[in-house]
Amino acid sequence: MQVTLFSRPLDQLKADLAVAIYDPDTRFMKAEDSEIGRAFEKARQGFRQERYKREVFWTFGSDSPIKNLLVFSTTLSKSYNVWENLKIFAARSLGHAVDYGFKHVAFVLNHPDGAPFVGKVVEGYLLGGYRFDKYKKDSDALRPKVSIVTRDEDLAASRNRLHRYKTVSDEVNRCRDMVNEPGAAVYPETLARLARKVASETKLGCTILNDKQLEKQGYRGLLAVGKGSIHPPRMIILRYKSPRRAKTSPHHLALVGKGITFDTGGISLKPSEGMATMKGDMAGGAAVVYAMAAIGRLKPAVQVTGIVATAENFPGANAQRPGDILVAKNGKSITVDNTDAEGRLVLTDALARAGEEKATHIVDIATLTGSCVRALGNSVAGIMGTSPELVKAVIDSGRNHGEAFWELPLVEEYKEMLKTPYADINNIGGKVAGVITAGLFLREFVPDGAAWAHLDIAGPFIMEKKWKYYTEGATGFGVKTLVDLCEQFPEYFES
Repeated sequence: MQVTLFSRPLDQLKADLAVAIYDPDTRFMKAEDSEIGRAFEKARQGFRQERYKREVFWTFGSDSPIKNLLVFSTTLSKSYNVWENLKIFAARSLGHAVDYGFKHVAFVLNHPDGAPFVGKVVEGYLLGGYRFDKYKKDSDALRPKVSIVTRDEDLAASRNRLHRYKTVSDEVNRCRDMVNEPGAAVYPETLARLARKVASETKLGCTILNDKQLEKQGYRGLLAVGKGSIHPPRMIILRYKSPRRAKTSPHHLALVGKGITFDTGGISLKPSEGMATMKGDMAGGAAVVYAMAAIGRLKPAVQVTGIVATAENFPGANAQRPGDILVAKNGKSITVDNTDAEGRLVLTDALARAGEEKATHIVDIATLTGSCVRALGNSVAGIMGTSPELVKAVIDSGRNHGEAFWELPLVEEYKEMLKTPYADINNIGGKVAGVITAGLFLREFVPDGAAWAHLDIAGPFIMEKKWKYYTEGATGFGVKTLVDLCEQFPEYFES
């Protein structure tokens, strides 16, 4: 979908549907002396007097250059802040346009206070207009033209915001495509090919380790998890180093993703109900790949390495068994008490690689535990870590873009649940606090001296029904947060 800017006077605008916002604290539309301006003033008075609730629709005569006006009010949308509401309204207006066959939608932000929100509206349209319909015989082909009305004096800044938010939103949608694909279409080598393509397009460094190289270099977690599948595991490393980064900066950020392309649970087989969504157990790895793609295009002033540990977890003849013991790259032995707790095993290898890449800050992202979903629901991801500063930075970056994280504690006494008489650590804890014991397990494999944060996105990585500006299916959760973290990294840690 293409989004363009319109910076001429409002009376020169031609559109099937114009969209305006009423907010009691912020002016988004400058109501000029025009038919649309007068209609907006009437709508604004109606919202103030509570004659209208959330939206009002006006239709003009056939000779009017603007055929229809849709005015949304933020006053009853208290669950979200103003820019999340703008994204929701942009997506909703696009739905109206599709339903009524409108070919051109224009979102009016021609007031001085509206210019900073151009990027948010771009995001709402691009994420709200996403459809995964490549396998449908008859797909909805209508894609309305979208314009954002801004002032001429705000045009340069608006172009920058358009470029930044379009770049990130396009990568979020590509991430959604990958997670929505059926499991038969995506396996470890698929992600490896994708990474090579991303690296070629954005001039990132790229290293792919195959199963023989993993064996030679001692990455036993990936090998153990992938033994039951005909598709061998891979480790993906993507590298970005900004030419604008200060030569004296000691910081190096690693983004680590779990990339289980399909998770049956292995021999500890999952129940059939809900297993179809396990094609998305690589959502954390996909988020890292597509965040790196956006980083390569936007070029923030930071050194970043993306690492994805990818495998299929199948109950084949060669699959690892409950009770097996493996020795991780850092020398610690692990009892595999449950083969369905496989994500943390492959992450031990990815964390080790982050240390070998000399990362000073590590953020891992994974669809790791159902326990996190039970604790926080589907709208919020869990976060925990060893660095309060890094945890806060991730939460702040998520908040900037409508991705919510809630910090959970690493409760020391719960380490007792991970004890086993057979090895240094068990790969699962008890029946309670599963998200926390998973974090405690991962902490044992974080390289010495590195600041670390763990993101559990098992809740918001996929939705069964429409949510905010997302359709049902994959959300690409985490891409926006990781990109913002990289953009803000110098301010967070180097100022």
